[in-house]
Amino acid sequence: MTQPLDDRLRQALTRSQVIDMTTTGRTSGEPRRVEIVMHNLGGRRYISGMPFRQRRSWLANIEANPQITIHLKRGLQADVPATAREITDPTERRQILEQIARVWKRNDVDTMMNYSPLIEVIVEEA
Repeated sequence: MTQPLDDRLRQALTRSQVIDMTTTGRTSGEPRRVEIVMHNLGGRRYISGMPFRQRRSWLANIEANPQITIHLKRGLQADVPATAREITDPTERRQILEQIARVWKRNDVDTMMNYSPLIEVIVEEA
């Protein structure tokens, strides 16, 4: 059940938090739900992941269909439709991953640049 963006929901979306994200399976067309961290950096929302040499299936799903659902589950519970944009530009990636690395107390931004997924989550203002 999706909810309109009221003030409480807008406020909840300003926090960096653990969420669930549903993508659509690129071959099955079935919903695929994963628990992940969404970061709020300068009023924009991002999802990354630990460095891993293999491409994440959720990222491949987003490449096939960028429509996702963000499931808030801590405090306010809500399902929020959104669009994902994979960030591939090296300058933009580094700028965001450096901030995420600070949050995670990591010092391997170069490894993250090569192997961490990174998307921006764009919430549709209803």
